[in-house]
Amino acid sequence: MIFEADDFVFEPPREIAFARRVLIKPCAGYSEPHPTTTSRETLAKVIQGIKKVSPADILLLEKSAGTEPIHSIYKNIGYDFERIILLDVDQCIPVAIENPLPKPYVMSTFWLPNVILSCDYLITISPFKTLVGKGHLTIANLMGLLPTDKYQREMKEQANLTEETGIDNAVADLYFTLPFDLGIVDGRKKLISDGDTTRDRIEDFGKIFVGPPYDVDKEASLAANVETPYLNLIERAKVEIGE
Repeated sequence: MIFEADDFVFEPPREIAFARRVLIKPCAGYSEPHPTTTSRETLAKVIQGIKKVSPADILLLEKSAGTEPIHSIYKNIGYDFERIILLDVDQCIPVAIENPLPKPYVMSTFWLPNVILSCDYLITISPFKTLVGKGHLTIANLMGLLPTDKYQREMKEQANLTEETGIDNAVADLYFTLPFDLGIVDGRKKLISDGDTTRDRIEDFGKIFVGPPYDVDKEASLAANVETPYLNLIERAKVEIGE
């Protein structure tokens, strides 16, 4: 579903009413405002909606993309919500989760934070970004769950990830390995980057996309008239496994 950002009210799926723990993966690796990161406004609407229907614990899980501690980033971008548990990916215990695809694109196993396994409902909330002409949305946002010391170093050593489509391969594998229940594209503004952050452009967009991660990423990509290669890989894998 597509909502006007100014009128957005989060109506939680009925499953959330029965959840004990709800995990939200925002995009918050830097102390930068929206649309580099998930806006406080959209995150607040989602948290408010959850609290209206459920007493569940709400966990935010992210890691720093640089040297600044993640809890400092949370504070700097206004993630100061009451009764919310703020977690650091790199301080969680990693566990190995097997990729269920018969023929993984590049990764047969992912190391992921153990706290995810104790949560009943998973939400990924990404800004609306196009990076070097490609969509980078809710499913790509899940790459921020990979522990820095444990796994990203290993990924860089994978020969396939040195190719242009390598990261898209890993995103597609992660989609099947760790299925999230809901995706939200926070399109209050849109970030357009050619890879040089000094030339990034920000445009007003004013839309919020809500639904299954694959569906919202596809809808947002069509709205921006941008290609999102990992969606093609996911679709191909779905055909192969008969989903």
